[in-house]
Amino acid sequence: MGGTFDPVHLAHLIIAEQARVEFGLEMVVFIPVGEPWMKSDRQITPAEHRVAMVRLAINSNPSFTISTVEVDRKGPSYTVDTLDALAREVGVNTDLYLLLGWDSLATVPFWKEPYRITKMARLVSFPRPGFTKPDMGALESAIPGIKERMVILEKPFIDISSSEIRANIAGGKSIRYFVPEEVEQYIRVKGLYLPS
Repeated sequence: MGGTFDPVHLAHLIIAEQARVEFGLEMVVFIPVGEPWMKSDRQITPAEHRVAMVRLAINSNPSFTISTVEVDRKGPSYTVDTLDALAREVGVNTDLYLLLGWDSLATVPFWKEPYRITKMARLVSFPRPGFTKPDMGALESAIPGIKERMVILEKPFIDISSSEIRANIAGGKSIRYFVPEEVEQYIRVKGLYLPS
């Protein structure tokens, strides 16, 4: 499960756990993005903080782990490169599942080597607040065979977003029950997301 995780929140954890159970996954690997080439239009919190928050958020679940492969790699983060690295790490015979929101799934045709991505991992896509289900016909036209390598989940639909959390903090509003308590404390102690 890749993402900016700026910050990680309860919807990320719920979706990851549901996918783990539903697909019988041994492990869910959270992969904070290093340099998100598709989000170059906004300021991203430094990786050290995003990684620390993910570590705190997943600490209590032995089926969750973190990989800093994208943070450690120089330059823009590309999913195809990350999947290559993971396949080498876990073995090419291990089935990989890529968990991504409906918003991200709609953009897969614009990613680096999208056809290879669909051959390397099964795509599992879940609802995101404010986004409609991607047009499957358009995806299939752009990447023939993608429908056979993906699952579209209709739930859980959890209306929590990192941008909403950042806005709440900047506006002095509560983020309790949006993020794990340890993440909330970390944000407060480090003074993250406060207006400049």
